[in-house]
Amino acid sequence: MGDPLFVIVVLAVLAVAVVLALGIGGFAKGGAFSAKYSNKLMRLRIAAQAVAVALILLYIYLKRQGG
Repeated sequence: MGDPLFVIVVLAVLAVAVVLALGIGGFAKGGAFSAKYSNKLMRLRIAAQAVAVALILLYIYLKRQGG
């Protein structure tokens, strides 16, 4: 747990979860918030997921290399 890259991976996954929760909450609420921010939140979630997946792959690669 003391590995800094592991901590960054966990933070990236948590960021994806937060953006996803905001998007679901906005969709459930509807109204002006959903109309204004739903597409932006979806794009942010996709970008956050891409970063999280890249970090996970980097973490696995470095662990297999012995680093």
